[in-house]
Amino acid sequence: MVRVNTNNRYYIQQVADMTGLSKQVIRKWEERYNLIRPERLPNGYRIYSEKDINLLLHVKTLSEEGMPIRQAVQLADKMGGETVISPKEPSLQMSRLNEFVLQLLEKGNRCDELELMITLQQANYEVGLSALLDQVITPFLQEVGDRWERGEWDEYQESVSSLAVRDYLVQLRRNNQHHPEAPVALAACLPYERHEIPLHIVLLQFMLKGWRTFLVGASPAPGSIEAVIQKIRPDIVILSASSSIPFEEDPDLLEKLDAFAAKQPNCQFFIGGKGAIAQKAAKELHAIHLTDDLEDVWERIEIGK
Repeated sequence: MVRVNTNNRYYIQQVADMTGLSKQVIRKWEERYNLIRPERLPNGYRIYSEKDINLLLHVKTLSEEGMPIRQAVQLADKMGGETVISPKEPSLQMSRLNEFVLQLLEKGNRCDELELMITLQQANYEVGLSALLDQVITPFLQEVGDRWERGEWDEYQESVSSLAVRDYLVQLRRNNQHHPEAPVALAACLPYERHEIPLHIVLLQFMLKGWRTFLVGASPAPGSIEAVIQKIRPDIVILSASSSIPFEEDPDLLEKLDAFAAKQPNCQFFIGGKGAIAQKAAKELHAIHLTDDLEDVWERIEIGK
């Protein structure tokens, strides 16, 4: 693919990769609705700006919510490519759709693992770890999942993109230097749960606050979480269940973990994830706090000091 220069201009294939729209649709919206006005090189190639990309994504989001294309174009053009305000909270907020997210979507669409890693490294260097986690990786992964659910990306595109992010997060944690007397945070997927990326993100946020971090990764053996806790004696434990599979495999899992947590007076336990939240409706927990808000975790930690 021909590369553009560094002033945030893109060729139509790159725009198609970033937005999930076909080149034919991009041209159609340009010619029929005058939505965007790309520059033209002497050879006739179109060159698009980030504002053009945001306008295209704005119209795409509104149309997916049921708004007619012409009306969506009028609204997007009126807002000038600014943040999409939607009652249904579209998965990829335009305020977070910065250059690095767009680049990651382009590389992920082409399953270019090396370029994904290079882009993550560049983003970390330029914006710092905190912004990388919150403003680049989180919205990127959200859009990856949504594109896979909508059938715009296949399983391989989703897998390559997710694994590249996971590997980079693992690398960041491994390279971290911590004080030996720092408090300890342990994060663990529940048995049979394989989605570990959210825990890597949480642990890196703890790392930024000076904590030592440990991870019990994807689908640990039953009983291994308790064994690790008894061995390293963490100050806080974060459990995760993004799916309902752990509770389908072991209906009493939450009760057993809650009973174990009650016997660890010097450790605070938290659990999050869609699967855990759905399960909590039918279960009463006494020693494990249910939350999907990291700020709530920080507040409880402060109260518990």
